[in-house]
Amino acid sequence: MKFSEQLWNRITPIYDAVLELPFIKELTDGSLPEEKFLFYMKQDTLYLADYSKALSLAGIRADSNDHTRAFLNFATNAISVERKLHGQFYEQFDSGVDIQKSPTCFSYTNFLLSTANMSDNAVSIAALLPCFWIYREAGLHIYENAVPDNPYQEWIDTYAGEDFNESVEKAIAITDEIAGEEPESRRREMMHAFVRSSQLEWMFWDSAYQMEEWAKQPKEAIPA
Repeated sequence: MKFSEQLWNRITPIYDAVLELPFIKELTDGSLPEEKFLFYMKQDTLYLADYSKALSLAGIRADSNDHTRAFLNFATNAISVERKLHGQFYEQFDSGVDIQKSPTCFSYTNFLLSTANMSDNAVSIAALLPCFWIYREAGLHIYENAVPDNPYQEWIDTYAGEDFNESVEKAIAITDEIAGEEPESRRREMMHAFVRSSQLEWMFWDSAYQMEEWAKQPKEAIPA
């Protein structure tokens, strides 16, 4: 069994839980309120800014030139998707990014960046994979079940498209290649990072539906 197959088997319950989230169900049937989708888009913009940095760091730290090129391309593509896809929805909703990271977005991006900076690069690459893989699988599920004239069809088409699929397959293949060169102890670290990011993926979708905010604190407790 490939290492990537072991990874997916481990997080199958998490992925199944993703598909049961109200955000996913309502996005699929087109009933997701615009304010929840827009909140998600803004958080995703903030997320992708840091995700692209973590991808770039993985590329810079890679031992293989092919891996370096792949991850730098991934980083560039993440920025391109944000500017094109998100920009269109912001124009449609006459909005922009006017909020800070939610607690979940903050936790997720800090986990990825700290892993990219402080852990072995193999572990960082495993931590980056769920965003690719779960999005691809969820995107295909939504695409196959979406109602006609879904108001979020452009988003659905992007993550179910062939260009994104090729990137996902490349990221999976690199993870398998790297895992094959690592000792069992490092593969356990990679597994742990992959599972943690998968849990944060679930939390990200859920927090968008909840339009999660930071707990309000007394003014005297907030640093100047």
